[in-house]
Amino acid sequence: MSFLNKVLKGFLGDKKAQDLKEVKKVVTKIKAVEPTIQQLSDYGLREKTAEFKENIKTATSKITAQIEQVQEQIKNSTNVDEKEALFTKIETLKKESYDIEEKVLGQILPEAFALVKETARRWAQNGEIRTKATDWDRQLAAAGKDFVEIQGDTAIWKNSWDAAGTPVVWDMVHYDVQFIGGVILHSGKITEMATGEGKTLVGTLPIYLNSLPERGVHVVTVNDYLAKRDSAWMGPLYQFHGMSIDCIDNHQPNSDGRRKAYNSDITYGTNNEFGFDYLRDNMVTSPSELVQRELNFAIVDEVDSVLVDDARTPLIISGPVPQGDRQEFDVLKPSIDRIVEVQKKTVSAIFNEAKKINRCRKHQRRRVQIASGLQRSS
Repeated sequence: MSFLNKVLKGFLGDKKAQDLKEVKKVVTKIKAVEPTIQQLSDYGLREKTAEFKENIKTATSKITAQIEQVQEQIKNSTNVDEKEALFTKIETLKKESYDIEEKVLGQILPEAFALVKETARRWAQNGEIRTKATDWDRQLAAAGKDFVEIQGDTAIWKNSWDAAGTPVVWDMVHYDVQFIGGVILHSGKITEMATGEGKTLVGTLPIYLNSLPERGVHVVTVNDYLAKRDSAWMGPLYQFHGMSIDCIDNHQPNSDGRRKAYNSDITYGTNNEFGFDYLRDNMVTSPSELVQRELNFAIVDEVDSVLVDDARTPLIISGPVPQGDRQEFDVLKPSIDRIVEVQKKTVSAIFNEAKKINRCRKHQRRRVQIASGLQRSS
């Protein structure tokens, strides 16, 4: 460390230490609300998630109503300049709504993180979670999810399931180090964790929190195996709280299945597939052809590999190389050939018809001449 850096550090302090100090304040708040969350019933855990969502909707309800009103004005307007101004107004309102959401998420973060931890703890310690069966539970059970069992009006959420072909038993509980990583990720920063510190478990905290506004969360991985494994491994933790989850690598590009995956609350996938879908969406000619919805929040696993190593290889959707006039000639030549051929046939038919008419007229003149000669001779 240079002498200047030492002097600046002496006056300003260590930036890393300052940031960590602020994060630990949030962790203290999380620890403070844990006893309250632990008092909730199994069904109460779910009710708390519904409460979080309702708080967000209430906070943004006025702006949401304004956006709907402006959208109605756009439908009824025929003036292009007026529509452009209205679209700009919508973008401004969406930005205000996003800022309000961020503020509310910051307020409920301690309870939300504690709620995720308590759900994980009950699975690990009790082996199962019993709660009142909902339509969502029955839907998952009917879809063949082996971790949900319906017994009358009770839904039994087991702590063992199949994760991309690998049987797993949930035995993980969040510690303070996971809380620290979760707070840092939620703030949009990069966190580096050593092997064994539970990087995958860390992601569950900001993913759950940012899926509450129901505008979608993307989890970006470096390969399709991790995308499929992590979506199946962590999925039940989110699904218990009524959140839908899918992996785009399970579906073909531009398919209804992939479009449905993007409309899930939480969407896993590889960086290349996310990137190519974005490029394809920028080539469509109709909104109905779009696959992705409006981008909201993303967690990037192995960020150094995705944003540094893989970023050196550009994503390119290739097509035929334009050849100027030659290409235009090749495109138009078949059509022109067909037009010329039709013209030839038409002219030929007209010419033949004219020749027939001319021969008929000659025969008629000769008959007239013969008839006139006969009359004179008689």
